[in-house]
Amino acid sequence: MSENDAEPWEYTLYIPHDPRSVTVCRRALRLILAAHELPHLTEVAELLATELVGNAVRHTKGPAALGLRWAGGILRIGAWDAGPTPPTPPLYTPTDAEEGRGLELVRSCADGWGWHALNSTGDTGKYVWCELASA
Repeated sequence: MSENDAEPWEYTLYIPHDPRSVTVCRRALRLILAAHELPHLTEVAELLATELVGNAVRHTKGPAALGLRWAGGILRIGAWDAGPTPPTPPLYTPTDAEEGRGLELVRSCADGWGWHALNSTGDTGKYVWCELASA
């Protein structure tokens, strides 16, 4: 059976507003991918999850969550947070900048990314996601 034919699965890890949550999410992701025999996705998936969860913790005041979903050979990594502000990659970030390049990394390393408000008024937060194809 190929990875594309594997049974779909989904995990959600709810996290408090705490910078240590980023490390917890990264380690959980590594364990989940190992358990599902997807170690070749781990390095990039960890980078992407770190950026998404890091932004959720850094730029909002409430709890957050990491979501992982596998279906049809695609790994979707998502972060929910309570902040209503849409993610906007900067138009230009100097290469030596220590901050502000996270969404640019997501955009360049993922096979796709996006976001959506969790309701029409945007006052219950947003979900920012990216995808990695297995092949």
